[in-house]
Amino acid sequence: MSYTGINGNVAVVTGAAQGIGEAVARLLAQHGAIVALVDRQEAALSQLATELCRQGYQAIACIADVSDRQAIEDTVQRIEENVGPIAILVNAAGVLYAGAVSELTDEEWTRTFDVNTHGVFYISRAVVRNMSKRQTGAVVTVGSNAASVPRMHMSAYAASKAASSMFTKSLALEYAGQNIRCNIVSPGSTDTPMQRALWQEDHGAEAVIAGSLQSFRLGIPLNRMAVPSDIADAVIFLISDQARHITMHNLCVDGGATLGV
Repeated sequence: MSYTGINGNVAVVTGAAQGIGEAVARLLAQHGAIVALVDRQEAALSQLATELCRQGYQAIACIADVSDRQAIEDTVQRIEENVGPIAILVNAAGVLYAGAVSELTDEEWTRTFDVNTHGVFYISRAVVRNMSKRQTGAVVTVGSNAASVPRMHMSAYAASKAASSMFTKSLALEYAGQNIRCNIVSPGSTDTPMQRALWQEDHGAEAVIAGSLQSFRLGIPLNRMAVPSDIADAVIFLISDQARHITMHNLCVDGGATLGV
């Protein structure tokens, strides 16, 4: 499908080195965006930027940790000065530490919020300052269906995603008058390195699809695991002009796992 409002615009994607962030970056590039790839994984990020440029797309690697406020401020400023005005922001960086509450360390809890919540705040704040002057922009935060339905052994992740989702809605309300739309795409279980790290057996995907009453874990009614491109497609729609009258929305892409909650 061809979407309008993306071609020629500068798009910043965090967490672009792998998983959903990488899929979003690739799709944005294919739709003509000038993509600024933000991640702390230097080798993978540089490889992606090189690959996209070889394919005839426009992409640059911006090595930065979203949890580092000053690094993010500097990165956004460099992009604005050297690449162009940022019209699109996709917050896709994320970390997940699984474990019972009693076993989570202070460091794991803090790091989860540093990336999943504080990182969204730092870069969104830096980007919308400039967007508001131009009276236009689109922001999408990749949340999680775990933000609305509790998951065992995922307390830090679920709480951090709930916080970033509500922050994004508040951001949308504050900047609606400047024609800046802010939405959330909330994936369910998606076949990414983060998801695979949770699997303890060779048939991890099948177990996720089936669900588990013992751990109160939801299954997937559509009977398939999402792939990163499924999430990227939803992100691109919300960024595009086809979604020009949609803001403060949370689009859940989980195969029905949360039963529409």
